[in-house]
Amino acid sequence: MANFIVAGITQMETIIKVESFPIKYAPFTEAHDTIYMAAGGDAFNVSLALKSLGNEIKFMTVVGKDQNMNAFNPPDRRITLPTEHVLPVLKETPAEIFFYDNKRKQQVFEDLKDIRNAEYDMELVEPIAKDVDMVVLSNANFCRPFIDIAKKNKKKLAVKIHQFNKEKEIYNEDFLSNANILYFSDNTIEEDPQEFAKGIAEKYNTDIIIVGLDEGGLVLYDREKKLNVKYNPVKTKDVVNGAGAGNAAFACFLHYYLKVKDSSQAIRMALLFSAHKIGYMGTSYGFMSEQQMQQWESLIFDRRGM
Repeated sequence: MANFIVAGITQMETIIKVESFPIKYAPFTEAHDTIYMAAGGDAFNVSLALKSLGNEIKFMTVVGKDQNMNAFNPPDRRITLPTEHVLPVLKETPAEIFFYDNKRKQQVFEDLKDIRNAEYDMELVEPIAKDVDMVVLSNANFCRPFIDIAKKNKKKLAVKIHQFNKEKEIYNEDFLSNANILYFSDNTIEEDPQEFAKGIAEKYNTDIIIVGLDEGGLVLYDREKKLNVKYNPVKTKDVVNGAGAGNAAFACFLHYYLKVKDSSQAIRMALLFSAHKIGYMGTSYGFMSEQQMQQWESLIFDRRGM
């Protein structure tokens, strides 16, 4: 079991299934079991995934002043997240609407409210940081002060880059240049993912880079092991919704990387973890325990000779 600080975006999400894209206009559509609403976001889902795997979590995020904290721990979920470090300092909690179809195509509308101007009370972080094994961030503005705390306490730093944009790379340079582990999604990357990972690693001297390829699997770059490999996806359950697969893979990789110190084994487990997760509706459901992971690992990888 490891101890993590996880800081980043938490939002209320609405997931809507549609027949196809573009969405055909109609003044009214009645469709049963096609709309799902719950809490989500990078920090929330990474925290849940890490907690499900047996880790201790310090969940640090900002939400709206009137946000009901019970929304983060609904009665039908077996995992409970501590909310004492969830600060209600925004005018409203960020929100996201996620449309998807049967072909796993998706369209996302995101409203981050006033999060760009938010500040986190770092006096809450200082006493905790010395006892954690890793600091995990999303690249939100309020997370920038966490970088210095991680460096001061000589802690590994992992960052999930939210919607990477080459033209705005300069605004993320403090995250990129200080992270030991970086995670990107390829949905905003225009070049070959392996070449992209190599270029980022060479520019910022990053130890490990993961690029999520949606249904295409993952790319792993490991500078020390001289790896730059594309891993195909794993199938466990029928896909219900691909939302949240990247957060699941990122969290599982960090868990096993700290445990086994082997990026190849950790990425294999991340593929398995995210494959199971996308068999569930909503970004915050479908996370396995470590015991369940062991059972699926024997079933999937031993059979495939991996």
